[in-house]
Amino acid sequence: MAFALHVNMEKCTGCNNCVVACPVDALELYTEGPVAKDKIYKVVNGKAVILDFNAELCAGCGVCVEACPYGVIRLAGPWESRARARKVEA
Repeated sequence: MAFALHVNMEKCTGCNNCVVACPVDALELYTEGPVAKDKIYKVVNGKAVILDFNAELCAGCGVCVEACPYGVIRLAGPWESRARARKVEA
């Protein structure tokens, strides 16, 4: 069952708490040069800060949501459209 992640990247600080907390390694945080349109990201100093989310690994446990000290993560179930779920919320 695939879950989706809604992340407000304008408020995300890149603290990495969600990545460390995830028991199934469904999240990865990194930076890279060109912006990748299929990832959840924000641009800092010309580089993309990317939160890569593997929906197929996600167990839907919500540990990432609880681990976020800024409350910027929301987990969505498989009943929501994938296109809507990948949208970065403002």
